[in-house]
Amino acid sequence: MLHIINQSPFNSHALADCLRFAAATDVILLIEDGVYAALADSPALQFLQPQFAQRSVYALQEDILKRNISNKTLVTIKTIDYAGFVDLTLAHFPTQTWS
Repeated sequence: MLHIINQSPFNSHALADCLRFAAATDVILLIEDGVYAALADSPALQFLQPQFAQRSVYALQEDILKRNISNKTLVTIKTIDYAGFVDLTLAHFPTQTWS
């Protein structure tokens, strides 16, 4: 299953809710303001980010660049472009968007 997070973890519980229900084999994709969950060294995210190590987590490169955080993201999160986004949706069915 592919879980898509499009809300900032600073303004929404979408990521926390997703992590409660996502299986270890599921894939998480951070898009739009959801890419803020990829910020390294954020005290506010310390309780969420350790769970990333147990899952495949991707972030949309265009959204990271748009928010000017490319040099501040966790190295463990894989970045993808829009073609990669499409590939993930085709490879992991069904898809759940968390808002």
